[in-house]
Amino acid sequence: MFNSLGDKIQDTFKKLTGKGKLSEKDIDSALREIRMALLEADVNYKVVKSFLASVKERALGEEVLGSLTPGQMVIKIVHSALSELIGSTAKEITFSPQPPTVIMMAGVQGSGKTTSAGKLANYLKKKSRRILIAACDTQRAAAVSQIRILAEKIGVDVFHTEGEEPEVIASQALKHAKMHGYDVLIVDTAGRQHVDDDLMEQIGRIHDAVNPNEVFFVVDCMMGQQAVDAATAFNEKVNITGFILSKADSDARGGAALSVSYITGRPIKFAGTGEKITDFELFHPDRVASRILGMGDMMSFIEKASEVVDEEKSKKMAEKLVKNTFTLQDYLDQMEQMAQMGGMEELLGALPGAGKMKGLEVNQKEMNRTKAIIQSMTPKERNNPKIINASRKRRIAAGSGTTVTEVNRLLNGFEQSKKLIKQMSSQKRKFSKMKFPFM
Repeated sequence: MFNSLGDKIQDTFKKLTGKGKLSEKDIDSALREIRMALLEADVNYKVVKSFLASVKERALGEEVLGSLTPGQMVIKIVHSALSELIGSTAKEITFSPQPPTVIMMAGVQGSGKTTSAGKLANYLKKKSRRILIAACDTQRAAAVSQIRILAEKIGVDVFHTEGEEPEVIASQALKHAKMHGYDVLIVDTAGRQHVDDDLMEQIGRIHDAVNPNEVFFVVDCMMGQQAVDAATAFNEKVNITGFILSKADSDARGGAALSVSYITGRPIKFAGTGEKITDFELFHPDRVASRILGMGDMMSFIEKASEVVDEEKSKKMAEKLVKNTFTLQDYLDQMEQMAQMGGMEELLGALPGAGKMKGLEVNQKEMNRTKAIIQSMTPKERNNPKIINASRKRRIAAGSGTTVTEVNRLLNGFEQSKKLIKQMSSQKRKFSKMKFPFM
């Protein structure tokens, strides 16, 4: 998300940072380009107008026009204004002092609301909360089955009674949650269009039945401008407290995400960043703004890494590298750990400026082939590649769907890497033993 918008804004900034001094004409020209980029990204025109007015007012101050690095000052101003536009700071869930905390999910049909309910439940479970999901979507035949499958996968409970109205199910679920000591009740409602009066009345009744602490409206990042209209209508009916972005990993233009928060005055609280149940995170406006402007987002990557990286394994791997005893199994473990963090593409996206650097593109197909080759080896072969003779190579190639040439390339590359590390370690030891007159 925001890739195209980010590319265009970054190209605009390149023109500014190359100048030693900026005139009002330079700033106006840059703002025109940013305006077009925002409109093309499907950002609401009212939002664009307000955003540019804010940026221009700050950019025309003496601090920028008189600065020795005016281009950088403008980038700083745009970053600040973008962060404010989408919420300034991350907003966590407001928990009730008296459990359970009730969270109601709302959204239009096909927005990913039920999936987001499951991801939210998983997110809260990892924070040691006891979760109950109320399956109140009686409109879609497979909705209850879907939420039960998701709940079983993450190990949380579901409440549903057949033949009852959604508001009755919600009310019964709340009583059940109180009686059995649940920390959080997530109420999954039916997806509906905001122009459907009957269903909008129904969600109002569900809201009144459980009096939720939070009402999350799920915004599909691919929806476009209709997301703003739907969010406004839902907010008038049930008083939305925050938004969850679904499909935030898509290459959608993303304008809806930049618009809904500003138009409604409600924060974006979470974002679904992939298809896995774990691909769900707290929304940080300042970090999103940094990504759009090509400044990277190392904090999010570090947080994700801390969740999946095994510290003990990392220490052992570091020791093996120093002793030059790492194996193909170690290499496979590292690739799988990187995949859990979103892959090399995710890391490059987190590095400031790396997304625009040439030669850093990741060949995912090549990595997949490497992984397949190693997985086709026996544990003995992974730990001692020297035993892999011609017949073993043919078997590995057949098992991985590759060629013997590709198997040889991997083995030769692995051996060269070990030799290089050995040379580097040797040089380091020699250097440490040298006596210098100034030391």
